Amino acid sequence: MPARQKASRSRTPPAGLAARELVVRLVSGVLIDRRPLEHVLAEAFAAPRFSGLEPRDRALARAVAATTLRRQGELEHVLGAFLERPLPRDQGRLWPILLAGAAQLVCLDMPAHAVVDLAVETTRRDRGAHRFAKLVNAVLRRVAERGRELLAGQDRVRLNIPDWLWQSWSDAYGPDTARRIAEASLREAPLDISVKSDTAAWAERLGGVVLPTGSVRLAPHGRIEDLAGYAEGAWWVQDAAAALVARIAGDVANRSVADLCAAPGGKTAALAAAGAHVTAVDRSVARLDRLRRNLERLALEAEVVAADVASWSPGRTFDVVVLDAPCTATGTIRRHPDILRLKGPEDVARMAELQASMLARAASLVGPGGLLVYSTCSLQPEEGEHRIEAFLLAHADFQRLPIDAAEFGGESAWIGANGDLRTLPFHLPLAPPELSGIDGFYVARLRRSP
Repeated sequence: MPARQKASRSRTPPAGLAARELVVRLVSGVLIDRRPLEHVLAEAFAAPRFSGLEPRDRALARAVAATTLRRQGELEHVLGAFLERPLPRDQGRLWPILLAGAAQLVCLDMPAHAVVDLAVETTRRDRGAHRFAKLVNAVLRRVAERGRELLAGQDRVRLNIPDWLWQSWSDAYGPDTARRIAEASLREAPLDISVKSDTAAWAERLGGVVLPTGSVRLAPHGRIEDLAGYAEGAWWVQDAAAALVARIAGDVANRSVADLCAAPGGKTAALAAAGAHVTAVDRSVARLDRLRRNLERLALEAEVVAADVASWSPGRTFDVVVLDAPCTATGTIRRHPDILRLKGPEDVARMAELQASMLARAASLVGPGGLLVYSTCSLQPEEGEHRIEAFLLAHADFQRLPIDAAEFGGESAWIGANGDLRTLPFHLPLAPPELSGIDGFYVARLRRSP
């Protein structure tokens, strides 16, 4: 190890350094290692280096990392103005360090001297990037001076939304609606919860609002586990759009319901709370453990099965089968900005093929006269409308059971001419604007012939 790098590591770390190193680890995990942000977060929080961080430092690191990923296009535009030549391939975590530093300066308005000093120190301590400390210092100082100026007049949406995704939304919804989708997707989402009972009372206690669809919406503040009602199992976290899926299944009291791809368990909880006899199926043992813990906290019951839905053979059929299929999740960018950086058109095609096979399998589990509810949190028609059209062509014993917005307090604009539900991120406008929006979801409800 070079003497300068060794000396840097031997000094007492400056305040805030661990949080910034965590930011760089998170951004690197997504952009370099190509892993979902939530996976990188969970792994980092379990590591000795970061497990002792104060909750506020964890929240800060997550906020900076999410902002960096959400606004990467803008940050690259700014940084590109101050880099005279392309960075070398052998750079360690230099690019994530620069991006995160620029995000703090341009997007989050943090004190320039602290941001630059901590970025330089982070660079010195990085095995692959330490020799670029002077470059980081020079570039970020110029970003602090002129970064906002360089963004004036730029098309923020087009800078931050990948070309393939913008084109796909324009083709599917038209350029005007595509822009509204993109603008809403680039805003951080509020916190939605589903409440077991006394929804209005819990909304008042938590300082939230009851949405027309029945969910309670809160402005994000602090750790979820510290909120009133969490420990006693009064509610669970679930986006308002995801919460609609169980409601669209109708009256499930005393009916047998298979919840396929069930983890982490929001739909399972909703179905169980509605009185269904739920069998929750997922291939991920770790995610099913989380589902079990949630059910225990909520004092709800369900049969939990670890199995691959594509090959699961329970030897019986169900009154209702809910398939929340794996997808590209482009409707959840508000909550998962890493999707902007990790997904591509090849993923849409791959997921569509998987969804087709899962739909066929799910159909075989529906009893005569039973319901099949298919959903994805993708905005791509290939994973929604196109899948159902192809499925119905191949399964004459299934017909659409059109969804009525009045069933769940939604708006008629959310229901297509085919009777399927399609929420878009700019739907559900509220005041203040920070409480607006909903995840992009597609839901189709099909009935099997008796």
